[in-house]
Amino acid sequence: MTAERCAIAELSNSAEDPGLSIARARVAPGVTTRWHRLHGIAERYVILEGRGRAEVDERPPQEMRPGDVLLIPPLSRQRITNTGSADLVFLALCTPRFEWSAYEDVDEVAL
Repeated sequence: MTAERCAIAELSNSAEDPGLSIARARVAPGVTTRWHRLHGIAERYVILEGRGRAEVDERPPQEMRPGDVLLIPPLSRQRITNTGSADLVFLALCTPRFEWSAYEDVDEVAL
């Protein structure tokens, strides 16, 4: 479990494969992750189970369901809400690979 309010299991994240990392994320029903952004890393959410609402920068919120893919460009402020009654489960694919030094929590930043 992370401070971002979701459980993360890294499936692939290695210096031997710097171009991509893959993590499985789980968000409990009714939970909204913290606003955050990644420096120099594009992220894609691939929804596997559940339903959610993704917010990226000032774009309109996007309803998400299994099979949907969301592209999040580097430095984009992002969060996701589980709008269903079961866990929201998705893959987070990062290019290049995710590193904690690129993560920035911006939940308290005024809009």
